[in-house]
Amino acid sequence: MSEALCNRIVNKIETVGALPFADFMTMALYEPGLGYYVNGLHKFGHAGDFVTAPEQGSLFAQTLASQFDTLAAELGPDWTLLEIGAGSGVLARDLLMQLRQPPARYLILDRSAALRQVQAEQLEGLPQSLKDRVQWLSAPPQESFSGVILANEVIDALPVSVFELVDAELFERAVSVSEQGFRWTRRAPDKRLAGAVAHLREALPHPLPKNYSSEICLDLPGWMQTVTEPLVRGLALFIDYGYPRTEYYHPQRDSGTLVCHYRHRAHFDPFAWPGLTDISAFVDFSLAAEAGVAAGLELAGFTSQGAFLLALGAHERVTAASGDKERMRLAGELKRLVLPGEMGEKFKVLALSKALEQPVQGLEPGSQLHRL
Repeated sequence: MSEALCNRIVNKIETVGALPFADFMTMALYEPGLGYYVNGLHKFGHAGDFVTAPEQGSLFAQTLASQFDTLAAELGPDWTLLEIGAGSGVLARDLLMQLRQPPARYLILDRSAALRQVQAEQLEGLPQSLKDRVQWLSAPPQESFSGVILANEVIDALPVSVFELVDAELFERAVSVSEQGFRWTRRAPDKRLAGAVAHLREALPHPLPKNYSSEICLDLPGWMQTVTEPLVRGLALFIDYGYPRTEYYHPQRDSGTLVCHYRHRAHFDPFAWPGLTDISAFVDFSLAAEAGVAAGLELAGFTSQGAFLLALGAHERVTAASGDKERMRLAGELKRLVLPGEMGEKFKVLALSKALEQPVQGLEPGSQLHRL
């Protein structure tokens, strides 16, 4: 699998020249039949390469369900839930089981046929009345809806461009081929990347060092516009690991945030085992928030995952559990989800709303809006 993908990337480089890293990342993750997310190999959970919050257990979905039930009371019984990048399908399964008022439609937007099959198998044990609500999409729905858009660990997998300052001169980092394999090379930035870096430098309260490298997701604004356009009333919730802009582009973070995962081990070589290793970059949540507002949504809140889940009563669900065994299981999940040394602070929650009358729950008192 990796060899076939490598050959395809090499052929591309030999045809067009050095590839911008965003193009390399796109092929490594999404090349039809070969990319990491579309090749049918297991990715998620303890038997895969990484464990997401839903795979920790049911507490994550239980807590989200409490918020969505409150929204459903305002939106009415015909509300829709659109999950982007549903992964293993565990979150979809657990939400459908936990929601007191399940959505009339549970839409799963995932372009990977292999992952759709995994998700369908995960949902197989649900009652037929719930399974009938699920639909798979390869593109955002054309028709408008009222409801919730949920994207858990999705934005980090959007391809990023890598820029580099060398003695204050701007370059784009690209990928070429040598006898030893793929390697970094520099090229002049195109107009789009140069403009984005110029905007970034104007927005930062501090200058970037003369020698510095980091990433920008140039496609994030357009992606945000596309996936949220059908939402006429409701909430768009983005949960991911990342930083506000000033922390993302801190002068001391001078090597960027690219990280790869292979069999539960993090490494920092995006050229190792293409198609077999995950490649991601932390999320610039300031950029994501600006993209949401530009797409016509209101900034409803920004906080850490730990503060968000605790504000929604995750700890109360642990203490209310029946039996010591269940209570201990949920307590272990709670620690992994909310402690700062685990997922609690590394992961953030960005909430964007549209035409809602009531404030969105879970975003206070741990609001970090001032950091955006």
